[in-house]
Formats: sequence, structure tokens, C-alpha cells
Amino acid sequence: MKIVTILGARPQFIKAGTVSREIIKHNIEEVIIHTGQHFDKNMSDIFFEEMKIPKPNYNLDINGLSHGSMTGQMLEKIEEILLDENPDWILVYGDTNSTLAGALAGSKLHIKVAHIEAGLRSFNMQMPEEINRILTDRVSNILFCPTDSAIKNLKNEGFENFNCNIVKSGDVMHEGALFYSDFSIKPNIRLKKEFILCTIHRAENTDNEKRLKDIFEALGEIGKNIQIVLPLHPRTKKIIQNSKLNIQNLTIIDPMGYLEMIYLIKYSKIIMTDSGGLQKEAYFFKKSCITLRDETEWIELVDNRFNVLVGANKKKIIAIYENFKFNNDFELNLYGNGKASKIIIEELIKGK
Repeated sequence: MKIVTILGARPQFIKAGTVSREIIKHNIEEVIIHTGQHFDKNMSDIFFEEMKIPKPNYNLDINGLSHGSMTGQMLEKIEEILLDENPDWILVYGDTNSTLAGALAGSKLHIKVAHIEAGLRSFNMQMPEEINRILTDRVSNILFCPTDSAIKNLKNEGFENFNCNIVKSGDVMHEGALFYSDFSIKPNIRLKKEFILCTIHRAENTDNEKRLKDIFEALGEIGKNIQIVLPLHPRTKKIIQNSKLNIQNLTIIDPMGYLEMIYLIKYSKIIMTDSGGLQKEAYFFKKSCITLRDETEWIELVDNRFNVLVGANKKKIIAIYENFKFNNDFELNLYGNGKASKIIIEELIKGK
């Protein structure tokens, strides 16, 4: 059996690394296509060695374009490779343009497509990721859902009437977090005994002057009493500098590698973020999370009070941090039992 895996961003490589380890156990051939969607200088040879991830067989180097140009160029290049490789399955992850391009290329060539992290919905059609999720699910043959709510979303959209197989696999990120926990690396920064780990990168916050100002004013207030460690992408850092926001009470650092981020998650007091992945990783490492967004794909975390949505409201952010009673029972089995990749590969073998 041959699997072609299509990836476009560093988080997808980390998720795929977990599944790749299971693919190797079954002596299955895997061909990895990196679209290059998110240029990442940290994805050097050392990255693949440290993370125990197979290096890509193809690097398309498609990035820095509009959504239409990027997706179209990916579709064209992926199609050429699929015609040469002739795989039994195409694996795509999550909700990037690379995910959609891979799924479309496979479905048009009548090659079976498996979508990992299927069924997730934010119900915000202004997000390009939401469009990518919905369209990828619709053309996939197997939908590997991380949660019961993801399965419920698909059923509500009529997917039981489509020619596809819906499987609750659990979450590959959970499995990856368990694996990489032992390899975490302490970053070269001065950490106080207690600190908050915060990340801000979504355009809905960084490109909205009022939202960004309110968030940073709230962080500034909270940061008077506890260290806030804030890894910032250069683009976001430039926006903050241009907006002349007060960062006096914040520990601003450059983006961290994944193993260093795992360390910061493990030893933080609480997480504050607008990232989708970090909300889950907070739960995996038994940390409460304040989400600086108006909605989330991970509603089970909100429903069970591990996570609370605060948007960009300064007063609400401060009040939630000071007063919210989080659930500390992290033994709930929300994302499977850490064997998602085993379930995924066994289903692909059955479906060949």
C-alpha cells in the first residue's frame, strides 16, 4: 500500500509525524508532499531530526500568494505528483489551503482521500479555514473525527447520506503531545516561578486595531502581578510596534520551537491564546485556557469549563482571569485514548 501525505505548515508536520510512526510500523510506503504554504525557517534538517519526522519527498515552495493563486498552484503541482506516484490513499490534515488542494486533486483523480481532524466547525464563514474544512470533508472518503462533537457536526450536515465513512479516531495531537512531552527543551529565557504562556497570531486580532489594543491593555494589567511570556511572530511584533502598544509588563520573545513550547505549556500557570492547537495542548497538559476569540472549534473544552472564550474585551479578559472557576478534572476522555494513529492506519488498510 502507498500513502501520499500532503502538508503545508509546521503544526501539520508535527501531527503527521505521529501517524508516520504508525505507517512505518506497518511497512507501508509513505510519500510526503510539502506545499511550502507557510514558509518556516525553523523547518531545517535539525527540525526533522529532533521531531523524529520523515523529511518531505517533494517541496513545492508555494507561499506568499492570495488564497486563489496559492490553492490553484498547489492543485496543479499536487495533481502532477499524484499521477506519477499513483497512491492508494491521500492523507490530508486540518484546514489549510494545502489541505483543500490535496483533497481536490485526489478526488478529481478518483484517488481515495482521508481527512484527519474532520468535522470541526467554528461556524464562522469569514474564516478561510472554515471553508477549507467544509469542502475537504465533502470530497473525502474517510472522515477521521477527533471528538463526538465533530461527528455530530457531520451528521447535522447530512454526511450520513454521502458516500463516506465517518470514524471517531481520537486526536492525533493528543498522541503527539504524549510522545513529545519527554523531549521538551527549556528555552533560553528567564522564567519566574509562576508565569502565563500567551500567544496571539490570528488576523481577526492582529489586523483589528481596537481588538489588539484591548487585548494588550488587558495583558498589561494582568502582567503587573504575574509574568506573561508572549512568543510573537515578526509580523505581529511589527504591528504592535507600529500601533505603539504598551508592552512594558510583558516578556516578549521570538517564536519558539515545538519542544520549547511544550516546556512552556507544561510549566505555565495558565494559557491565554487565540490559537486552535494551543487550546487543546493546554488540556493535554492539564492547564486551564483563556481563549482570545469569539468562537472555537473545540467546544467540548468550553462546555466542560476547561476553556473560556473572552473575545477581545478588556474587562472580560481581566475578570475571567481573576474570577473564573475552571474545571480541574482533566481525566475526562475528550480526545481519545492516545491511539488515534493506530485507528487511522487500521481503517486505511481495511479500506484499501
